[in-house]
Formats: sequence, C-alpha cells, structure tokens
Amino acid sequence: MKLFLQILLIASSVLLIGAVLLHRGRGGGLSSLFGGGMQSSLAGSSVAEKNLDRITLLLGAIWLISIVGLGLLLKV
Repeated sequence: MKLFLQILLIASSVLLIGAVLLHRGRGGGLSSLFGGGMQSSLAGSSVAEKNLDRITLLLGAIWLISIVGLGLLLKV
C-alpha cells in the first residue's frame, strides 16, 4: 500500500506540474493554442480551459489524498 501511494504521489506530482503549466497566463495558454483566443465576451472560458481546470482539480485531489495517506501510514 505504501509503495502504491508513493508511485501515485510521484505520478500525480508530475502530471499536476504539467497541467498547471498548460494553464493560461496573461497572454494565452492551451485555449489560445487551439484558436480559443477569439472567444466572445459572453462565453467566458473556452471548453479546453474548463476541461483543463477540471483535470487540474482532479489531479490536485489525487495528490492531496496520496499525501494524507502516506502521512497516516508513516505515522503508524
């Protein structure tokens, strides 16, 4: 179980770094890469940005769960 959580932590850390780097900064990001830079003001974020937000939140939750799980296993 400990090895599984360590592997999950490393994998989710690398993927989380990649997901955060794909987010739009001040001048673009993944949505502008696929032509989402010309969106209307009423639409808000593009579909790519919304999906990237969801993936980032999911990866963050997996990372947090693996950190808490490893902490509990090491404490016992």
